[in-house]
Parts: sequence; structure tokens; C-alpha cells
Amino acid sequence: MAPFATEDNSSQRKDLGPTLDVYDEAELKSKANKHLLYNGSAPHPDVITACEGLYLYTASGRKILDWTSGQMSCLLGHGHPEIVQVILKHAMHLDHLFSGMLSPPVISLGERLCSNLPDGLDKAFFLSTGGESNEAAIKLAKSYTGKFEIVGLGASWHGMTGQAVGAQYHFGRKGHGPMMPGMHMLPSPNAYRSVFRKPDGSYDWEAELEYGWSMVDMASCGSLAACIVECVQSSGGMHVLPPGYLKAMKRHCEARGMLLIVDEAQTGIGRCGDFVAVNHDGVVPDILTLSKTLGNGLPLSAVVTSERIERVCKERDFFFYTTHLNDPLPAAVGDKVLEILLRDNLVEHARRLGQVLQDGLRTLMSRYGCIGDVRGRGLLAGVEIVADRETKARAPELAKRIGDRIYELGVWANLSTHESFGGVFRIAPPITVTEKQLGEGLGMFEEALRETEGTMPLY
Repeated sequence: MAPFATEDNSSQRKDLGPTLDVYDEAELKSKANKHLLYNGSAPHPDVITACEGLYLYTASGRKILDWTSGQMSCLLGHGHPEIVQVILKHAMHLDHLFSGMLSPPVISLGERLCSNLPDGLDKAFFLSTGGESNEAAIKLAKSYTGKFEIVGLGASWHGMTGQAVGAQYHFGRKGHGPMMPGMHMLPSPNAYRSVFRKPDGSYDWEAELEYGWSMVDMASCGSLAACIVECVQSSGGMHVLPPGYLKAMKRHCEARGMLLIVDEAQTGIGRCGDFVAVNHDGVVPDILTLSKTLGNGLPLSAVVTSERIERVCKERDFFFYTTHLNDPLPAAVGDKVLEILLRDNLVEHARRLGQVLQDGLRTLMSRYGCIGDVRGRGLLAGVEIVADRETKARAPELAKRIGDRIYELGVWANLSTHESFGGVFRIAPPITVTEKQLGEGLGMFEEALRETEGTMPLY
């Protein structure tokens, strides 16, 4: 098997990127150490001074292929010229308003978004972050049902605000006292590691889901309001919901008089090869939340629901007001993102290039025994590094060495190191990526595997 093609080692480049500014890296780091507050995670050692298209540029002059779209957000790449023009125009003429005022960009975004979603997702408002949108969705569900208990999945990530983090079972729950009351957890749908197996060894997600709901029913005080899920648990290790899982989840919710909330922060707006990932499963949630990809890196999120739920919540005095509710500038960006996505047929592009990416990663798996699993959908992929394929023993130290070498060669692929899933690479390049750029990244990934001790070459 021929190796993937690679270009010149980017660690040797001295390319300042799309900027004329020259920075003193040591001075920047000194000021950061002095003035920036620790937020729970150590900052990356490089200081990024510019970004353009699919590339990042460091203060030291290196050019890095961005395989995470920033924080999984720059769907169309960094500095997309049409997005830049929208920002300039609205920064000059229509940037921020009183939250009760409407503007053409907000109305246009609402129309364009809802007209491309399934029937039953008819009404939207716009906030800044995924945590905010999930907070609002949970409050909507509580208002509509008159109940308060919320169910989430193990390994989930929904944000850092009170109700969102309460329904989140991956990380961020410790150190600040009790969560919101009435929060329950279902098992994470981890097909690779779940103990629920059929006699032939295949994943028995139906039995796992039934077991999980039986535990919730026993723990519940009889006030189940909603269940919130992701179509792909990205932060939790890039686990894709099994075929049929989302439909079964909706049936469980309906049987208990609950609403189904689907959080598509990372899977929405084309990344997984559908306009929204719920289309893949043919399921219409009661409430859909979007963020990250909708704003192409700007703070923009959405809550979308039905006219029926809106009407009842309005009658019950639902209220959710923030400083940046329905802000015109980010809404104009979101509207342009959707326009470009649909105009340039980027959903189909993501589906086709996603297959190229998945096939390329599986080729690497056939060559290196340290890759225990490749999973994902479209241009959202996960690669789990293990010490032994038979035992599936985790290998976070090996994964870190591979990740460090990949970065040295010129690719930024986020490595999830938390103990709950240590050793999973999360890969999500902008969906404007070309086949050549995918090949470039895969080539550097292979070079890192070839050069790192302990990767267990199979040829």
C-alpha cells in the first residue's frame, strides 16, 4: 500500500500568513502567564497570530492545517471573503440592538433556517453559545410540560450554564456544589466499549437503552420533562448514535410525556452530510439547538421548535432574555453561512469528502495496530488509540506522543485526553476542504504514526 502524499514539512516553514504584523512570542507568553486567568485547561503552547482558509499561523512563523475548524466552528474555513464582507457591512451599519428590536438579518435567518428544516421546526430565536441555546431549550421543555426532570446521556456535552451542565455527563460537573435537581443519566451509546452485547458480540444498544430507561424510571419522582441528546457525541469520544437509536429515543420520550431535545452544535449545518444530522435518522425533535457551525466561528446559536410548543409556552409566561438575543451582526453571518452552504452544494460536498476522510483513516487503521477504532459521520471523525486491539486497553500517553508529532509536522487534530475517553483524536476540518488538503493531512498523520514508537506497524 502506498503512503499518503505529503508536502514540505510545515515545521520548517517561516510563513507569517495573512498578516503584516510581527510578534515577539516570548513577550506574548509572558503577558499571558501574568494576566490570563486559568479556565480549567492549560493553553496550547503556540500563540496563533493569524488564520486563513484551512490554515493557522503561529507567532514563530509556522503554518498549521486546522483539522478542528477552530473550536469545531469555522464550517466554511477561516476568513471566508463573503463572511468578512458581511461582518464589515454590519459592523458599520447594523451591529447590535436592544434585544426586543427586530432587524432584517434576524428575520431572514429565521426564514432561511426554518424553511430548510423538517416540518415541526417552525420557530426560532438566536443566542450566542451552545450552552445558552441548551439552557433555553430545557427551560422551554419545562414550561411546556409543567415538569422539571431532565435526562441526558453519559459522555454528553451541552455547555457550562446551570441546566445545561446539569444534563451533561462528560466533564465540568465538579467543584461548585449541587447540580440542578431532577437530572438523570442514560448510558453513553459507546458501540466500541459498551458491555451490552448480543451473543454474536455485536453492540446491543436496544437492551442498553431499555436498561437505562428502567433506571431513570426508578429514580424519577414522576416529573420527567425532556431528554437531551447529541447525534454524535463529539466531546465524549466521537460516538455516533446507532441506526434506529434516535427513533427509539423519541418513542421513549413520547411514552412518558416528555420532549426530545437534539443538540446539533457540531453536527448541524452540513458537517455530517445532511443539512442537520436528524435528517439522517428521519426524526423530528421537539426542540432543536444549533450553535458553533451556524456562526462560522462567531458567537451565534439557535433554538428551534414548533408553533404548538411556542403557543403553550407563551401562555405560560415563558421568558428568556439576554443582552445578545437576536443580535443583527451574528445573525447576518449565520444567514450568509446558510446561503453559501445551499448555493455551493456543500452538504453533498461534505458527504463525499467525509467518505474520503473516513476511508483514509481506515486505511491508516489497517496499517497501524494502535488504532483501535475509526468512527464518525461525514467530516466529523474520531480515531481511538489503544495499547492492544484485543483488550481495547487505553493508551493516552501513546496518543499524546502521536498528537505532538502530528502537530510538529503541521496538522492540528484535537486529542481528547480526559480519562473518560483518553486517546481519541477528534477531526473536523472546514467542509470547504479539498481532497488534496485531506490527503495532505492524512499524509502527515501517517508520517507521525510511522515515526512514533509503539504504534505497532502491521506491514
